[in-house]
Amino acid sequence: MSSSQSEQHIIDTLVGQYKNLPGGLLPLLHAVQAEIGYVPDSAVMTIAKGLNLSRAEVHGVISFYHDFKTHPVGRNRVQICRSEACQSMGSRQLESYAKQRLGIDYHQTTDDGHISLEPVYCLGNCACSPSVRVNDKVFARVDQHRFDELIADLGGSQ
Repeated sequence: MSSSQSEQHIIDTLVGQYKNLPGGLLPLLHAVQAEIGYVPDSAVMTIAKGLNLSRAEVHGVISFYHDFKTHPVGRNRVQICRSEACQSMGSRQLESYAKQRLGIDYHQTTDDGHISLEPVYCLGNCACSPSVRVNDKVFARVDQHRFDELIADLGGSQ
Protein backbone atom coordinates (compact mmCIF):
# COMPACT_ATOMS: atom_id res chain seq x y z
CA MET A 1 0.00 0.00 0.00
CA SER A 2 1.45 3.40 -0.98
CA SER A 3 1.78 6.25 1.50
CA SER A 4 -1.20 8.10 0.04
CA GLN A 5 -3.30 4.90 0.02
CA SER A 6 -2.30 4.28 3.64
CA GLU A 7 -3.26 7.85 4.60
CA GLN A 8 -6.58 7.49 2.80
CA HIS A 9 -7.27 4.24 4.62
CA ILE A 10 -6.54 5.93 7.97
CA ILE A 11 -8.82 8.86 7.09
CA ASP A 12 -11.64 6.56 5.92
CA THR A 13 -11.38 4.53 9.13
CA LEU A 14 -11.41 7.61 11.34
CA VAL A 15 -14.35 9.18 9.48
CA GLY A 16 -16.25 5.94 10.10
CA GLN A 17 -15.49 6.20 13.80
CA TYR A 18 -16.49 9.86 14.18
CA LYS A 19 -19.28 10.38 11.65
CA ASN A 20 -22.10 9.71 14.11
CA LEU A 21 -20.56 11.63 16.99
CA PRO A 22 -22.37 14.94 17.58
CA GLY A 23 -19.83 17.71 16.99
CA GLY A 24 -17.39 15.12 15.68
CA LEU A 25 -15.44 17.38 13.33
CA LEU A 26 -12.89 18.68 15.86
CA PRO A 27 -12.22 15.29 17.46
CA LEU A 28 -11.92 13.78 13.97
CA LEU A 29 -9.43 16.43 12.83
CA HIS A 30 -7.38 15.87 15.99
CA ALA A 31 -7.43 12.12 15.38
CA VAL A 32 -6.31 12.53 11.76
CA GLN A 33 -3.47 14.80 12.82
CA ALA A 34 -2.46 12.42 15.60
CA GLU A 35 -2.31 9.49 13.17
CA ILE A 36 -0.78 11.17 10.09
CA GLY A 37 0.99 14.15 11.64
CA TYR A 38 -1.09 16.73 9.78
CA VAL A 39 -4.45 17.06 8.02
CA PRO A 40 -3.76 16.56 4.31
CA ASP A 41 -5.72 18.66 1.80
CA SER A 42 -6.85 15.40 0.25
CA ALA A 43 -8.71 14.56 3.48
CA VAL A 44 -11.04 17.56 3.35
CA MET A 45 -13.47 16.10 0.80
CA THR A 46 -13.60 12.71 2.55
CA ILE A 47 -14.24 14.33 5.92
CA ALA A 48 -16.86 16.69 4.47
CA LYS A 49 -18.76 13.84 2.80
CA GLY A 50 -18.51 11.59 5.85
CA LEU A 51 -19.82 14.24 8.24
CA ASN A 52 -22.33 15.71 5.77
CA LEU A 53 -20.57 19.09 5.79
CA SER A 54 -19.34 21.34 3.00
CA ARG A 55 -15.67 21.42 2.09
CA ALA A 56 -15.71 25.09 3.10
CA GLU A 57 -16.91 24.21 6.61
CA VAL A 58 -14.14 21.64 7.08
CA HIS A 59 -11.49 23.91 5.59
CA GLY A 60 -12.72 26.82 7.73
CA VAL A 61 -12.25 24.85 10.93
CA ILE A 62 -8.79 23.64 9.87
CA SER A 63 -7.65 27.15 8.96
CA PHE A 64 -9.19 28.78 12.06
CA TYR A 65 -7.33 26.65 14.61
CA HIS A 66 -3.58 27.27 14.39
CA ASP A 67 -2.72 23.86 15.83
CA PHE A 68 -3.99 22.06 12.74
CA LYS A 69 -1.23 21.61 10.18
CA THR A 70 -1.95 21.05 6.49
CA HIS A 71 1.55 19.89 5.60
CA PRO A 72 4.13 17.65 7.25
CA VAL A 73 5.95 19.29 10.13
CA GLY A 74 9.14 18.44 11.97
CA ARG A 75 9.35 15.75 14.59
CA ASN A 76 9.92 18.55 17.10
CA ARG A 77 8.06 21.86 17.29
CA VAL A 78 9.94 24.86 18.62
CA GLN A 79 7.74 27.88 19.33
CA ILE A 80 9.03 31.30 20.32
CA CYS A 81 6.65 33.63 22.12
CA ARG A 82 6.03 36.92 20.31
CA SER A 83 3.80 38.57 22.92
CA GLU A 84 4.62 42.08 24.09
CA ALA A 85 6.07 40.91 27.40
CA CYS A 86 8.44 38.49 25.70
CA GLN A 87 9.37 41.05 23.05
CA SER A 88 10.29 43.54 25.75
CA MET A 89 12.59 40.95 27.29
CA GLY A 90 14.42 39.94 24.10
CA SER A 91 12.32 37.50 22.11
CA ARG A 92 12.90 39.44 18.86
CA GLN A 93 16.64 38.92 19.20
CA LEU A 94 16.05 35.30 20.17
CA GLU A 95 13.86 34.67 17.15
CA SER A 96 16.51 36.17 14.83
CA TYR A 97 19.12 33.95 16.45
CA ALA A 98 16.89 30.85 16.20
CA LYS A 99 16.17 31.44 12.51
CA GLN A 100 19.88 31.86 11.80
CA ARG A 101 20.87 28.89 13.99
CA LEU A 102 18.33 26.53 12.44
CA GLY A 103 18.62 27.94 8.91
CA ILE A 104 14.85 28.30 8.57
CA ASP A 105 12.14 30.92 8.99
CA TYR A 106 8.86 30.66 10.87
CA HIS A 107 6.50 28.00 9.47
CA GLN A 108 9.41 26.07 8.00
CA THR A 109 11.07 22.79 8.86
CA THR A 110 14.76 21.92 8.83
CA ASP A 111 15.89 19.90 5.82
CA ASP A 112 16.25 16.77 7.94
CA GLY A 113 12.62 17.08 9.15
CA HIS A 114 13.83 17.31 12.74
CA ILE A 115 12.58 20.78 13.81
CA SER A 116 9.75 23.10 12.79
CA LEU A 117 9.94 26.72 13.97
CA GLU A 118 6.71 28.53 14.80
CA PRO A 119 5.67 31.82 16.35
CA VAL A 120 3.24 31.74 19.24
CA TYR A 121 1.51 34.75 20.75
CA CYS A 122 1.42 33.90 24.44
CA LEU A 123 2.59 30.95 26.47
CA GLY A 124 1.18 32.33 29.71
CA ASN A 125 4.66 32.69 31.15
CA CYS A 126 5.01 36.47 30.90
CA ALA A 127 6.79 36.98 34.22
CA CYS A 128 9.63 34.76 32.98
CA SER A 129 10.12 36.15 29.49
CA PRO A 130 11.26 35.33 26.91
CA SER A 131 9.56 31.95 26.75
CA VAL A 132 9.95 29.09 24.33
CA ARG A 133 7.89 25.92 24.00
CA VAL A 134 9.62 22.80 22.76
CA ASN A 135 6.98 20.25 21.85
CA ASP A 136 4.76 20.38 24.96
CA LYS A 137 7.17 21.87 27.49
CA VAL A 138 7.56 25.61 28.20
CA PHE A 139 10.96 27.06 29.08
CA ALA A 140 11.49 30.43 30.76
CA ARG A 141 14.10 33.16 30.35
CA VAL A 142 15.54 31.61 27.21
CA ASP A 143 18.61 33.32 25.80
CA GLN A 144 20.84 32.22 22.91
CA HIS A 145 22.89 29.89 25.10
CA ARG A 146 19.77 28.24 26.58
CA PHE A 147 18.25 27.96 23.10
CA ASP A 148 21.34 26.06 21.92
CA GLU A 149 21.01 23.72 24.92
CA LEU A 150 17.36 23.05 24.15
CA ILE A 151 18.15 22.27 20.52
CA ALA A 152 21.06 20.02 21.51
CA ASP A 153 18.75 18.13 23.89
CA LEU A 154 16.55 17.26 20.91
CA GLY A 155 19.40 15.41 19.21
CA GLY A 156 19.39 15.20 15.44
CA SER A 157 21.82 16.96 13.14
CA GLN A 158 21.18 20.48 14.45
